[in-house]
Amino acid sequence: MTDKNQKTELIVHKNRELAAILEVSKVLTASFDLEKNLSSAMATLGNLLEMQRGCVFLLDPLSQELRIAAAHGLTKQNIEKGKYRIGEGIVGRVLEKRTPMVIPNIGKEPLFLNKTGSRPEKDGISFLSVPIEFKNEGLGVLSVDRIYSKKHGNVDDDLRVLTIVASLIAQFVRLWESYEKIEKEKENLKRELKERYSIDKIIGQSDRMQEVFAAVHRVAPTKASVILRGESGTGKELIARALHYMSPRSKRPFIKFNCASIPEGLLESELFGHEKGAFTGAIFSRKGRFELANKGTIFLDEVGDLPLTLQPKILRVLQEREFEPVGSEKTIKVDVRIITATSRDLEYLVSQGKFREDLYYRLNVIPVFLPPLRERSEDITALIEYFLAKFNNEHNRSVHLDKNALQILMNYDWPGNVRELENTIERLVIMSTSDIIAPSDLPDSLSVRRLKGLNKSVSLITNISEIEKTNIRDALEKSGWVQAKAAKLLGITPRQIGYKIKKYGLEERS
Repeated sequence: MTDKNQKTELIVHKNRELAAILEVSKVLTASFDLEKNLSSAMATLGNLLEMQRGCVFLLDPLSQELRIAAAHGLTKQNIEKGKYRIGEGIVGRVLEKRTPMVIPNIGKEPLFLNKTGSRPEKDGISFLSVPIEFKNEGLGVLSVDRIYSKKHGNVDDDLRVLTIVASLIAQFVRLWESYEKIEKEKENLKRELKERYSIDKIIGQSDRMQEVFAAVHRVAPTKASVILRGESGTGKELIARALHYMSPRSKRPFIKFNCASIPEGLLESELFGHEKGAFTGAIFSRKGRFELANKGTIFLDEVGDLPLTLQPKILRVLQEREFEPVGSEKTIKVDVRIITATSRDLEYLVSQGKFREDLYYRLNVIPVFLPPLRERSEDITALIEYFLAKFNNEHNRSVHLDKNALQILMNYDWPGNVRELENTIERLVIMSTSDIIAPSDLPDSLSVRRLKGLNKSVSLITNISEIEKTNIRDALEKSGWVQAKAAKLLGITPRQIGYKIKKYGLEERS
C-alpha cells in the first residue's frame, strides 16, 4: 500500500472515530431513558467502528455487583448472565484497578470468564475494557470485542475512543441519577400534597361542611368548571386544591392566581404571557399562568375583581381553549380546568354591567357555597385543637386553653372566619407567658366585640363585667390573695386591681 493510500485510510479512520464520538454524545443527550440511550451508544460504536460486541456494565450500589445495563451484539439471555463482582474476571479487575485492560486473544487468557456465553469461538477475538469514572468514583466498565486487521486501526486508537466514550457515559449516568432523584422527590411531594389536600384532611363535622364535601366528591372527577362562593377566610383555596388533587389531573400543575393582587395593566400578561418587546420592560418572552397550567388546573381567586376589558379573553379560553400572548399573533391551545372563587356578589355586578353575563354563566356551572365559621360553630373546637397542635409543634410550646377562654372563643362570631381563628391561635401560642391561656390572655377584640349567642335582655356590659370579675377572682386565688401578684398575673397595676376588687365586692377569703 502506497503512502498516499495509507494517509487516506488514516484520515477516513479518524473521521469515523470523530463521527462515532459525536453520535454517541448526541444519543446520550436525546432523553433521560437510561437503557435506551446506552443501547443506542453501543449500537453506534458497533456500526461506525466495526466492533462485534459491546457492553456497558454499571455498579449496583446495593449489591456491589457489576451488571450489564446495555449491550450490542448480545441476546437477552447473554445479558442476564453478565454479572461480576468487583475484582472478578477482566471486567471486575478493570473497575477495581481503575485502569484499561486489553486482551489480545481471549482464547488464550484464563482470566477471561466469558460469563455471558456470547463467544462460542474465542480464538482471534481481542477484548478491550475501560473504567467508567466520574470525579474518581467508579461507576462501571465499558467493554468491546474486536477482530483486528490492518484496516481496523490499532489498540491505542480504540482505547482512546473508548476512554472518551466512557467519560461521556459517566456524565450521562450521573445526570440520569440526578434526574431520577428529582423525579422521585417530585412524586413524593405530589403524593404528600394529594394527602394534605384531600377532603379527609379538611376539618368539618358540621352538616354544612358535610354538604360541601359531598359536592366536592361528586364534581372532582369531572371536567366541569367550579365556582367557590363564600366570605373571605372560609377555606376556598383548600377546597380548590382538594378538587384538583382528587381529579384525574392530580399529577399535573395546580396554578393559583389572585385576580385582585395584580395591577390591571399587568393582568393580561400575567395570565396569558407575552412576547419579547411586547411592551416597555418586556426584555424576554414569558409564559402566562394559563399556559403553565396546561393539562392541569388553574384557580382564579377573587374572579369578581377581573376588569371588564379582560373578561372576553377569559371567556374565549373557557369556550375555545385558546388565546394569544400579549404582542403575539400565535394562537396557543390549552387544556385546563378552571376553578374560580369570589367573596363578591357576582349577580349584583352583572346587574350593574361590571361583570359579563355570558362569562358569569360559563363560570357558574357548579357553584359550591362555603359557610362562614359562625354558621358551623360545632367545628370551632376541632379547629382550635388542630391549630393548637400545629403551632405548639412549630414553636416548641405546649400551650392549651382553660375552659373559660375556650368558651369565649366558642362564643365569638369570627368575622374573619377560619383564617382569623388560625391567626388568633398562633398569636396566643407565641405570646403566651404561661402554658395555660386564661381569658385575660385573649385579645380585647374577642371579649369586647362581636360576642354572639347572648340573650337580648342581657346587656353586653353585664356579660363583660362577669368575665372580668371571674378573671380577677381566679388571679387572686392563684396568688394567695396577694393583690400585687394578682395584678402582675393580669397585666394591670396594683392600683387598678384594688379599684376592681372594690367595684366587684371581692373581699379576702375568710
